[in-house]
Amino acid sequence: MRLREKRACAYANMMRAMAEQREAKTRILGIESSCDETAAAIVANGVKILSSVVASQVDIHRKYGGVVPELASREHLRQIVPVVREAVAQAGLTLGDVDAIGVTQGPGLVGALLVGLTYGKVLALSLGKPLIAVNHLEGHVHAVLLEAHAAGRAPKLPAMCLIVSGGHTLLYRVETRASAAENGARQFVYERIGGTRDDAAGEAYDKVAKMLALGYPGGPIIDKLAAHGNALAVRFGATKVRGNPYDFSYSGIKTAVLYYLRKRPEFQPEIDARQQALARGERSADALRALSGQATLDLIASFQHAVVEDLVGRTLTAAEQFAVESVLVSGGVAANRQLRVRFEEESQKRGMEVFFPSRALSTDNAAMIAAAAYPKFAAGERADASLNAQPNFPLGFSTHAKPAAQ
Repeated sequence: MRLREKRACAYANMMRAMAEQREAKTRILGIESSCDETAAAIVANGVKILSSVVASQVDIHRKYGGVVPELASREHLRQIVPVVREAVAQAGLTLGDVDAIGVTQGPGLVGALLVGLTYGKVLALSLGKPLIAVNHLEGHVHAVLLEAHAAGRAPKLPAMCLIVSGGHTLLYRVETRASAAENGARQFVYERIGGTRDDAAGEAYDKVAKMLALGYPGGPIIDKLAAHGNALAVRFGATKVRGNPYDFSYSGIKTAVLYYLRKRPEFQPEIDARQQALARGERSADALRALSGQATLDLIASFQHAVVEDLVGRTLTAAEQFAVESVLVSGGVAANRQLRVRFEEESQKRGMEVFFPSRALSTDNAAMIAAAAYPKFAAGERADASLNAQPNFPLGFSTHAKPAAQ
């Protein structure tokens, strides 16, 4: 049996064992507060969502065109207790019924992180439950694995995982290895293959949406309007990144859109009209499309096409070069319809399987934190009262990785 097949078999056995623990369920309460969502969820054995509650702050930050850290922290303080209570109630449990508390340690906004982290520490101490620290990025990986397992199609590991959102565009090679625990538990191992040099993909979406007066967040509205434009109308050059071919850069395409608009003043009346519509609370795709000419729709479609093709191309090239058979795509931008279509098309051509979380689990949520906490719990990992927030918390290790021999 080849090494890759052995790893895939070990992972499948681990997930099967987790699912078979029906009589001794491990129920983990996950808490997530890294940015502008206050979330809590309870997941059993790392694979079954018993409850998931998310309190979004989009309406609070919309008028600023982005997340305001101080406002986010205050809203987390207001929401954390009722959100956790609702998650416990939805699961039909009491706080005393949970077996462990999984909490996001980072990366994220330090003030926001501290709210969830502090509350999680207090709960763990008062209930006498184990506390498990989780990297937010690892949570996004487990959002895919959680639902893939529930659907009966666990990805083969090692896999290539793209985490793409407003704050992150990162590429990881994901696999498992035996832990030191005597119960046969396995640990997940993450190797950073590439990442953004400047703007994350979701950040570029938001900035272009702001230029065009499409509202915040920009990703969903651009995705909807792009369907009505010609994606090849405006030719944006391919992103060139020196050094690591698996790194990303989206500042250039954002700037290209800015210069394109500056040279064409005829776009300004439409932009002004949409700005007035947003001020009146008219934010639907239909309302904004009615105020957008074909040239604007073509520009939107062309921008999205350039970003999507770059994301798909670099990710699948890395997957081929590192000889993996599965590709995982997670994070807020993973909800993008065009991105999903292009990944499905191109991965099929290359004989790979691609896995996405549902749209509900693509964005920040606590079910992914509870799922990521489960393997750590099984391996005996515990945090103590000294646990602190890490706003720049790296995931795994980074090397000048070499592709697998062909």
